[in-house]
Amino acid sequence: MVSAAIQGNQEAEKQQLFDCRDAYAKALEDMAANDARVSVVINDSLSSAKMKDFKTKYPERFVNVGIAEQNMVGVGNGLANGGMIPYLCGASCFLTARAMEQVKVDLAYSKANVRICGMSSGMAYGQLGPTHHSIEDMAWMRVLPNMTIIVPADPVETAETMRYSLEHTGPMFLRISRIPVRKVHGDDYKFELGKAVVLREGNDVTLIANGVVVSRSLDAADALAKLGIQARVLNMSTVKPIDRESIVKAARETRGIVTAEEALAAGGLGGAVAEVLALEYPARMRMIGLPDTFAPTGTAEFLLDHFGISAEGMTKAALELVRNEA
Repeated sequence: MVSAAIQGNQEAEKQQLFDCRDAYAKALEDMAANDARVSVVINDSLSSAKMKDFKTKYPERFVNVGIAEQNMVGVGNGLANGGMIPYLCGASCFLTARAMEQVKVDLAYSKANVRICGMSSGMAYGQLGPTHHSIEDMAWMRVLPNMTIIVPADPVETAETMRYSLEHTGPMFLRISRIPVRKVHGDDYKFELGKAVVLREGNDVTLIANGVVVSRSLDAADALAKLGIQARVLNMSTVKPIDRESIVKAARETRGIVTAEEALAAGGLGGAVAEVLALEYPARMRMIGLPDTFAPTGTAEFLLDHFGISAEGMTKAALELVRNEA
């Protein structure tokens, strides 16, 4: 029998918050220690990308191009052509927007073995406003052929996806947030590309989320359970290639699907799920994310709540599907 003290510690650990950039930086340093091909290119973002320790340990494999994201991508392509495995680490809003042509041509078209690490993605920069919000990055990256997209949900999955990325061949976009999150995976979790993880079983409605929204989807499932509604929760960390089988299975076995993401719903996770349903198994769904607008200035938490990217927003959308079923 588990003692009350142990149970209390386990409960406290569940509520502890983590910055996924720490897990990302630690994993990258560990990978570099064991593989001389691992290198880093940054755009004058040493602190925000948490690369100070990497620079100290591996200065010969560290390149700071300054505020020049287009050049950054080109340097990454050159390193990959030379047999290195470069990780391009910079604010997602600038790395994916300012260097989009280079990402398209130098990486996606060329099938370069480069990892784009979009740091502080979504609305993590909060008070810096629309210029720094990266709400379009998933949609932009998803339309590029040959581009793999992963959005880890917690520090455990962040470290796992980093380790997986070393074995992957071809261009990859890793979306790393700075918004503190709870752990949703156990320490024994193993990442598998293109496979959603069922975090909670349920046959009434399905909640599909990724990134910082996954823990909020679990909170929504708890709220729904109190109303007698059992929600299935899927962590869809791989946006491309997406787990079509799990999506269709959810559509068949539950009464509707709610997607939630810290990004524009059109073109992102919601759009990807909707495309699968439209082609393979039409089903009722709701898409939670930013609508066709720029996010205003405010704290990350305020902005998530403002746009209903929250447990309350997901609960409301799920109730609409279940209670208004045709």
